[in-house]
Amino acid sequence: MSIKTRKVLGKGETMAAHYAFGPQEDEIIIKHRLLTRTTTTRGEPPLKKLQKKFTALVLEIEKDADNYSDCERLAKAFLQEVNTFEIPLLKSRAVIDANVREKENFNELQNEINRKNAQVQVEIEDLKKLLEQSKIERQHKEECEAIRKLVATQLPRSETQKAITELEKEIAALEAENTSGSRLLELRKKQFALLLHVVDELQATIDEDQKSSAEELRNSMEEPKGTAEDSNGAGDAMAVD
Repeated sequence: MSIKTRKVLGKGETMAAHYAFGPQEDEIIIKHRLLTRTTTTRGEPPLKKLQKKFTALVLEIEKDADNYSDCERLAKAFLQEVNTFEIPLLKSRAVIDANVREKENFNELQNEINRKNAQVQVEIEDLKKLLEQSKIERQHKEECEAIRKLVATQLPRSETQKAITELEKEIAALEAENTSGSRLLELRKKQFALLLHVVDELQATIDEDQKSSAEELRNSMEEPKGTAEDSNGAGDAMAVD
């Protein structure tokens, strides 16, 4: 058993505990006192007292003198000491049995706690899986709700179909108009090509006419000149004659 020494503290001083033995020495002393049934540091240990009583009885018995009364007295004292020594042993045995039972109960309780901990751990894992599944389901529900709100903002199917039909009619009309316009444009292209061809022919005819007119004018201008020269030639001949 450890022995603590204390001193009276003054004002403002701190208290510190000092031990006479270390933990190992303290354990050895406690074990020795339990084995020898020594509960205090004062007085003679019970086991040593019992040993002295037994030794005194044996020595008295071994004497050759007529000492029956002394032997009887010492025997009674020894038996009394044995009884005195046995009572703590019985108490210790009862404490040991109680401790053993308590330990068994503790082991059973510990096993039960371990079993419950394992069961709780399994339940926790199951709850984690359930929580993940619940999160996924909640996400799906939120997505469905968002889609439902988006669908609710749209027109009814009948009106949408009606609008689609009208658009299809407009597209068909535009396509027909486009086809008619394409045909008209093709016709206008052909007419314009024909017009250009006629203009080209007319221009060629005009050019030809202008060329013919110029040629005729030149010829007409050259004929009087030739006549005058012929007249001058005849006059000269007559003068010579």
